[in-house]
Amino acid sequence: MKIQFVPDPAATDVTVVIHGRPDDPAVARLQELLAPQPATIACYKRGTEYYLPLEQVLFIETESRQLQIHTTDEIYTSKKTLRETLDALPHSFLQVAKSTVVNLTQVAAVNRSISNCEVSFHRSHKQVFASRRNAKQLLERLDEMRNA
Repeated sequence: MKIQFVPDPAATDVTVVIHGRPDDPAVARLQELLAPQPATIACYKRGTEYYLPLEQVLFIETESRQLQIHTTDEIYTSKKTLRETLDALPHSFLQVAKSTVVNLTQVAAVNRSISNCEVSFHRSHKQVFASRRNAKQLLERLDEMRNA
């Protein structure tokens, strides 16, 4: 991959052009990283709408057909589906089970055993389980983030 910067003193806005094959995973990753990302997520608690900074979200899960957004101390709800929410989230969020999405920047530990994969979070007693199918991708993405 080559990176080229062309200075333009007359430019009023930054323009990024990516030249590459459409099926190249590096191109897809760059597009994902450069796409504008939301800084907050809309959620509800006792009838009040809150706009949580994404850094505060530990994980998002579906329980009893309702989307729950977990922070260190609180649980909020959302009117959106898990798929709609996941599509709007940045690359630092990963679906680790059918009904669970974790914020990779908040993961403190991953405890793998033969029967399950338990994910723990910084400054929280909360834990979730990753499916065996998604455990490998979880570990790869965590390693990718730590080495970036």
